Amino acid sequence: MVDGNMGCRMCGWWRLQVAMAKTHPLPILVFCSERKSDAHSVGLVKFQDPYPFGVDPSWRGSRTELPFLNSLKMKMSILLGVVQMNLGIILSYFDARFFRNSLDIRHQFVPQMIFLNSLFGYLSILVVIKWCTGSQADLYHVMIYMFLSPFEDLVDVLQIILLLSALIAVPWMLFPKPFILKKLHSERFQGRTYGMLGTSEMDLDVEPDSARQRHEEFNFSEVFVHQMIHSIEFVLGAVSNTASYLRLWALSLAHSELSTVFYEKVLLLAWGYDNIIIRLVGFAVFAFATAFILLMMETLSAFLHALRLHWVEFQNKFYHGDGYKFRPFSFASLTDEDD
Repeated sequence: MVDGNMGCRMCGWWRLQVAMAKTHPLPILVFCSERKSDAHSVGLVKFQDPYPFGVDPSWRGSRTELPFLNSLKMKMSILLGVVQMNLGIILSYFDARFFRNSLDIRHQFVPQMIFLNSLFGYLSILVVIKWCTGSQADLYHVMIYMFLSPFEDLVDVLQIILLLSALIAVPWMLFPKPFILKKLHSERFQGRTYGMLGTSEMDLDVEPDSARQRHEEFNFSEVFVHQMIHSIEFVLGAVSNTASYLRLWALSLAHSELSTVFYEKVLLLAWGYDNIIIRLVGFAVFAFATAFILLMMETLSAFLHALRLHWVEFQNKFYHGDGYKFRPFSFASLTDEDD
């Protein structure tokens, strides 16, 4: 179990880092801005290197503030989601290695990594390249036409290889494992049959029927259906889980808009009057909205969405929950064990 104190510290550290990077609703000019106003043009003109850390405060109040921040937050959500899902698949490798299950490593871990990173890992790399180079390429267009017309432009061989790798990974996850399990069971049962030729009838009578049935039976259809469900769930989940991380963008958008509305339409509006009563009422409303809506309600909402992302999108990559059966604590069970 992870220490709860360390978990709270990690949450606080990430929250501080993301808040400093986004710099809303009150941006602070820590470094020199990348852009400045020009009398001969409309808007802001770039005149030096990009802002070293976070969002340039000069975006605040501009006409393109909301489209720019929405694009940034959406891409950041996808990047964080792909990284966390890859971490979940890597944890499944360590689980399989701990239980010495090489079959899961070869026919589950490897194709899952290939499928996820051939599509969404490639998308994440494109996002980073677009940020670093300042390219105006439309990533929606790139990803959509990667599926609709992959062989139209044969110059882009990389996309064809990635698409074929993703298509190959699907039957790789589905078919080999059930047939290999069936083959291993047949070989094990065949060796056990040869061993039974040297045993006496007394030894056969000693072996329980339940154990004999457990060794002899192998329900191939059940194993195949289970593997098919698991494979389909992963393939569809790779798309839906990545889209589910966009809830981080929605939460950030709602929080920033609420912060801006309460600050501009309540506090600044009340502060524009010379009446002390109006100022006090406006400050009281702003303080109430900050404490109960932004701090309490928004924090609870962020916690619930983060819990869902960890429990569903992250843990379904490695967590099965098939260990020990949960037994709630009871004094009656202690007395029964003593008896």
